[in-house]
Amino acid sequence: MAKNRWWILILSVLLLAAAFGATLVGVVHIPFKSVCICILQKFNICKDIQLPEFYTLTLWQLRIPRIVMSILAGASLAICGGVFQSIFRNPICDPYILGISSGASLGAAVAIIVGWDTFLFGITALALVTALLTLLFIIGVAKVKGGHATQTLLLTGIALNFFMSAIITLLIVVNQQDMHKIYFWTMGSLSSVSWPQIAALMPVMLVVVSVLFYYAKDLNIMQMGGESAQTLGVDVRKTTFVTLAVSSVLVAVIVSFCGVIGFIGLIVPHIARLLFGSDNRRLFVHSMLLGALFLLIADTLARTVAAPSELPVGSITALAGAPYFVYLVLRKS
Repeated sequence: MAKNRWWILILSVLLLAAAFGATLVGVVHIPFKSVCICILQKFNICKDIQLPEFYTLTLWQLRIPRIVMSILAGASLAICGGVFQSIFRNPICDPYILGISSGASLGAAVAIIVGWDTFLFGITALALVTALLTLLFIIGVAKVKGGHATQTLLLTGIALNFFMSAIITLLIVVNQQDMHKIYFWTMGSLSSVSWPQIAALMPVMLVVVSVLFYYAKDLNIMQMGGESAQTLGVDVRKTTFVTLAVSSVLVAVIVSFCGVIGFIGLIVPHIARLLFGSDNRRLFVHSMLLGALFLLIADTLARTVAAPSELPVGSITALAGAPYFVYLVLRKS
């Protein structure tokens, strides 16, 4: 237990250090001292020190919202990936591989085409609907197959992922005027995040994470197998549906704000499981911290490596995740 707390402290310190370091770098260079003063002035400290106005605007309207969103989104995608891997007892499962992210992205693309992106959270609403419909379709196919059918769930999700990616590509070709907006969702980016989006994500994340921690013990038991878990008093069907549903809701909200950011839910929980064990009560905490740190570093690289241009953060995570996915497939084989 003491060792676990030390790791949580170390990861938390690393995350804070990375977050502060991310405020210093970018197209506009802001000195270390100016960043400290700018942050302190938000707490009514050092009010008498004058800073260039564009420092304050750059930090509080661009960089800090982006840093906060990367932490929240990375932590959310990582814990959802941990849930999917626990339910399917398969290290190559995550919302991206199973098509939940693509389902939400398809909804976002349709919302852009029909003009819902002009409404507050219009994209979020349609992304949420399509993500849940994708989940229900996958579960429905598994029920037709019979039994728990985790392999059926996985293969159906992968097939849907390719199918919806093809539809999104067709939408891009047919709607040239919206091509850049739709492309944003397919590759993932944190360049347009805002404080209202963060305020909308935080309560959703809080509720979903609380539900997932509530079911963490049942998910531990389910790793022994569906029949064994049922014998020990776990309602396998209810636990599976509730945890998958709330995870899909959280993923859909993130996709509606940030686009599709793949592989975080794949590699982060697997690494956390290798380092800290498979107890979900610990795994979820470590996965969230590692996921937040991973996406924060990836986004910092995305906006600085090719400055003043910007790379899609999804391409950075894919560069790390795709080789690891191949490694997991070969290792599992």
